[in-house]
Amino acid sequence: MPDEKMDKTTKKKKKTAECCGYPISIFFIVVNEFCERFSYYGMRAVLVLYFRYFLLWDDDLATSIYHAFVALCYLTPILGAIIADSWLGKFKTIIYLSIVYAIGQVTMAISTIHDITDANRDGTPDNFTFHIALSMLGLILIALGTGGIKPCVAAFGGDQFQEHQSRQLNTFFSVFYLCINAGSLLSTLITPVLRAQECGIHTQQQCYPLAFGVPAVLMVISLVVFIAGSGMYVKTDPEGNIMWSVCKCIGFAIKNRFRHRSSSYPKREHWMDWANEKYDKLLIAQIKMVLKVLFLYIPLPMFWTLFDQKGSRWTLQATTMSGDFGAFILQPDQMQTVNPILILTLVPIMDRLIFPLIQKCGLNFSPLKRMTVGMLFAAMAFVSAALVQIEIDKTLPNFPSSSESQLKVVNTYSTTLNVTISPNEHLLIESFGSSADYVTFDHQDITVSLNTNPVITKAFSLIKGGRQTLIIPSDPTVMYLKEDVKSKPREGKNAIRFVNGYTADLNITNLDSIEPSATTNYTLVNQGKRDFVLRHGEQWCEFSRKFGFGASYTFLIPSTVFSDDCESITEVEDMKPNSVHMALQIPQYFLITTGEVMFSVTGLQFSYSQAPKNMKSVLQAGWLCTNAVGNIIVLIVAELGKLPKQWAEYLLFASLLVAVSIIFSIMAYFYTYIDPAEIEAQVRKEQGLEPEEMEKETLEMEEKDEDQKNEQGVKQTKI
Repeated sequence: MPDEKMDKTTKKKKKTAECCGYPISIFFIVVNEFCERFSYYGMRAVLVLYFRYFLLWDDDLATSIYHAFVALCYLTPILGAIIADSWLGKFKTIIYLSIVYAIGQVTMAISTIHDITDANRDGTPDNFTFHIALSMLGLILIALGTGGIKPCVAAFGGDQFQEHQSRQLNTFFSVFYLCINAGSLLSTLITPVLRAQECGIHTQQQCYPLAFGVPAVLMVISLVVFIAGSGMYVKTDPEGNIMWSVCKCIGFAIKNRFRHRSSSYPKREHWMDWANEKYDKLLIAQIKMVLKVLFLYIPLPMFWTLFDQKGSRWTLQATTMSGDFGAFILQPDQMQTVNPILILTLVPIMDRLIFPLIQKCGLNFSPLKRMTVGMLFAAMAFVSAALVQIEIDKTLPNFPSSSESQLKVVNTYSTTLNVTISPNEHLLIESFGSSADYVTFDHQDITVSLNTNPVITKAFSLIKGGRQTLIIPSDPTVMYLKEDVKSKPREGKNAIRFVNGYTADLNITNLDSIEPSATTNYTLVNQGKRDFVLRHGEQWCEFSRKFGFGASYTFLIPSTVFSDDCESITEVEDMKPNSVHMALQIPQYFLITTGEVMFSVTGLQFSYSQAPKNMKSVLQAGWLCTNAVGNIIVLIVAELGKLPKQWAEYLLFASLLVAVSIIFSIMAYFYTYIDPAEIEAQVRKEQGLEPEEMEKETLEMEEKDEDQKNEQGVKQTKI
């Protein structure tokens, strides 16, 4: 038996080619990880906007599906670990699930091509069911792929090092997790820029195919790079799944306790002791230590409930803000880059400055206390988000309720008009002007009278819950209603339209020909300076306008448009541009990232320090499950909560996390820190193991724990 073990170890640690003291194979693994993380975070950065503005789902449904996907990504690592440990081994698991992953990314990219079903070429898919089905299939495959390889890649990289390369191993983990954050940062910067481009075969639209296509290409490159290093890897055979052994032992203990529930059977010190009849005492002692930590995990999902909303609710919040930073324009989904930037900044500051300073002050800032403070920082981040949302709401138009109607009047008649709207609205509107604001009615049927000679009177029926503009053309007898936008233009764009007061047809750049007295439909234009060429026969002039974010305008074209070179075009502001700046989101990102450093990095270090060496994977699975459950909570609240104001939802989440942090602090107060190596050594001594064997195993354990400690010191949370 010892010989077999020695042969296995020798096979695992075969001599490999080296460069600068490192196995050459790890360079393939590092590049693979960078490309994979770029692929995942690049796709995820624009995902909620794809749901909201391509599939046209509302905010709640877009948020729910986003978090359902993220939850699945954190549940599938358990499946990947079982497959790798019990069946295929880490190498084959990475290969096969990366293929699934790449297929998912390609499928997702194809689902974003609107021209596939856009038969009438209006820029909108005609068959949303096809695009939804394809995108859901793609997301399921991506979740299986990214989650399945998550527990394998870092461990597979560690397998490549020889026993004498412990220093290089620690450096590898540093570089490995640096690549994770680099991939996250670059992809979150680049893919929103790709999305903001316009592309299409028949109709130019937001370029989601490019935003999802580049991550798909990176995933294919990731797979090719990993396969290219195949001949250089140290590949270990599956060694059995410790998670399955733990589950069987716990199941037997529960079953045995239920069988002996009668008072005639003596009580045992711990309910896991009911597994003594079948399982080794060392395994039972190890499971007790793990269960003690897993019990502390119960309140933790609430932190992830708040943390992962930076990719959904906070991104949607940014679409109602101004991203003009002067030197550059920031897309709403690019605000997420603040998180990885702050992570790379705050981790060394916390580890090298803040925590040592607190320790020198004589304060007992234990890991569990750090995690509690991290929760409170996350709660403060959502209070900050609520305050920002309140400021945004102040700038939003007063939209009509479902039982109300709103009306604005635009006058392109040659003289000032006195407009009477039954029963008691009186408006004085200048030529080529408009009413100051929308008038709200609680009834739909109105009568409009103009003080012309003779008086012109006409009845109209307004749209319930809608906004409309009454256009009075050069011939007032044919005045008509035009429906207006009743929400902020999507993605911070601007909705514009033209009313033709010229005496003949006009052609306007990127718009159809417009007849006299007619009004074009709204067209969405991006922020910045935009030029429009108006043309009739040989006559033409250019109209320029600089736009902000999220506004709506109606431009009135007079009959003198060509004689004054387009300068007489009048602007009517239907909806004010976004005035709250995206920079106001920085404090909430700072608070949530500070909470992440204190909570997540510390939580991983604490978990590993309190777990036996062969139970690290069990705790990793438990930790990932807390993230999955947290995203499921968001899904439930988004679908069932239906709070009327977004700021109220932010405060609800903040209050829940404060309550949970109090519960967690009480649990932490009664927690006793342990030394797993000492407990295991004591159990081995009770079992009569040889001192030499005990000493050897204890030494190996201490070395392993030291490696884990060094690894976790540089580990980030973008795993």
